[in-house]
Amino acid sequence: MDRSLNRTDYLFVLTFIFMLVLSVGTFFMGLKLGQERSAAKYEELFSKQNEAAKGYSAYHQQYLVSYYHTIYEPYREFQQSWFDKTHELEINRSADASLILKDLGKLAKAKYDAVSSTSMPDSSPLLQQGQQNYAKSLKLFHEALTSFQAKANSIPGSELVKAMNSDPYFTEARKFALAAQSNYYESIVKWNESENPQFKHAGKDNPLAIAEWNTLSLNAKNLYIASKLAQDNVFKPFTPQDLSMKIDEMIASGQSGKMNLSQVQNVIDVLLATNAVGSGDFARNKTRWYANETLPQIPFFASAN
Repeated sequence: MDRSLNRTDYLFVLTFIFMLVLSVGTFFMGLKLGQERSAAKYEELFSKQNEAAKGYSAYHQQYLVSYYHTIYEPYREFQQSWFDKTHELEINRSADASLILKDLGKLAKAKYDAVSSTSMPDSSPLLQQGQQNYAKSLKLFHEALTSFQAKANSIPGSELVKAMNSDPYFTEARKFALAAQSNYYESIVKWNESENPQFKHAGKDNPLAIAEWNTLSLNAKNLYIASKLAQDNVFKPFTPQDLSMKIDEMIASGQSGKMNLSQVQNVIDVLLATNAVGSGDFARNKTRWYANETLPQIPFFASAN
């Protein structure tokens, strides 16, 4: 039986619709307010992060440490293996030269992939150049090792190493590695400059007197050495700070004076000719010689490498 709605029924329906609309409106208003608050929160967070990033110098210590772990250290692992294996070839006539070169080639490729897969900030061109140079070096080492692998067992180990050392591909590989090393040590100097605007440089391309050398900080000395090693294509297992320490030791002991050596280059020549510099020399003598130096918190300044 049909029944007409009375005024009370209409009032109830209208009240229900009004409450429904009010609830939906409140929900969406709350949702919008929440989104706005969330957006404001993250906008503030991103703003703080951007401000922090802008506050970093181009060669902030964080970038130097990141470079060490992602680029420098992988290359050093290959470099150390290179010297270990070529030494094994020179002294061990029964060594399987082809297998050794194959393994070195695989390692060079693996390290190339590792070094190439990372990136450095656009604000740090020296670190970018260093990465590119290390990658080029590893690629050339890989290609040259592959080309020598087939004929390796037909040549005595010592002659094989001599042939590799004179090969143009290996020569270019070493040059790129030394250029990359110089890039990194120049980056460290840039960091030091941001900490100390009065930082004193040594002319990288000029002869350096021992008297002037003695006035330099370790970072300036290391950059001078890295540049010299690159100019002279001296590819050795030791680091620039290892050689810097040996120079300081030779000067302090009076040996350079007894030999009438007035230029740092003369001291370097003597140390290299006598194989007096070894990897890890700096770490073993750091406390004695450089306790008060301003150095970034890079692992090779803190421990043996």
